[in-house]
Amino acid sequence: MAVQTLKWQDDALVLLDQTRLPDEVVYHNYTQVEEVAVAIEELQVRGAPAIGIAAAYGVVIGAQQALNGPPEQFRARVEECIERLARTRPTAVNLFWALDRMRPILAADSAAAPAARRDRLLQEAERICAEDMAICRRLGRHGATLLQDGDQVITHCNAGGLATADYGTALGVVYAAQEDDKKLTVFADETRPLLQGSRLTAWELMHSGVEVKVICDNMAAAVMRREKINCVIVGADRIAANGDVANKIGTYGLAILARAHDIPFYVAAPISTLDMSRASGDLIPIEERGGEEISNGFGRRTAPQGVAVYNPAFDVTPCDLVSAIITEKGVAYPPFGPTLHQWVEEEA
Repeated sequence: MAVQTLKWQDDALVLLDQTRLPDEVVYHNYTQVEEVAVAIEELQVRGAPAIGIAAAYGVVIGAQQALNGPPEQFRARVEECIERLARTRPTAVNLFWALDRMRPILAADSAAAPAARRDRLLQEAERICAEDMAICRRLGRHGATLLQDGDQVITHCNAGGLATADYGTALGVVYAAQEDDKKLTVFADETRPLLQGSRLTAWELMHSGVEVKVICDNMAAAVMRREKINCVIVGADRIAANGDVANKIGTYGLAILARAHDIPFYVAAPISTLDMSRASGDLIPIEERGGEEISNGFGRRTAPQGVAVYNPAFDVTPCDLVSAIITEKGVAYPPFGPTLHQWVEEEA
């Protein structure tokens, strides 16, 4: 990545403010749990893996704040911080996966000094971040085998380095193919209503030397018909046990278009995005965001004052529209259930 999405520095979480891209590269230092929670809610940091990493570091910040209180209240105060972070966004399962990794670290060795327990929490957060870097690279290598030199790819939202520690999932596949000297062209859906495709994906790909063309979301069908599109690659915020995929709103429609044009539809995500407790995508909670993102996006009113707005942030793509799921373990093909269950059991 040309820039770093997030890092731990001088006892603070440093986040790239993605709401300021593509015009400004601005970093903020966070030393309060509430600041981290708001940054996640307001999409200053976004993308399922990056949200999880930021939340893990948020727990460390909570531990630092708890050092100022009575030692016997240390665990309870940090647990309150974990609960606050867990309320930030409901769909991205990596958030809860990361917090669940921090909880046993907090609970272990309760007789140790709070400062030592805080240090162990930091070590776990740093481990989660480092693992993400390695996982995305392995995922990218597996996915690159599905691409050929000269391929044209459509992607949706941003599933690149900006959504992870530094490499990406869907875009990690593109980067790995590029490292194999495969020249690709990426058509990036603008991704309404917050334009993560045009603001973030296009910016990231341009800085990485990948040819990219921005299209409006409703141009995808025409592009598939007029251009030689070889595949669609998207990320995921949660994948159910049967392979149903929750991802940024608009993904489902793109999958339908891909099927209609006989184009492979690939999903790239780490094992941590799999949720075996949800038998199907019908059971995945879907976040609904404020209507002003549509009616008054980026400060300009584009709908009548007072009009009702429906703004789900995600949709669910049924597994029968998915051609393959790419993870750090390899590439899974339909039916997905047995392979996904095996991979999760291997990670346990």
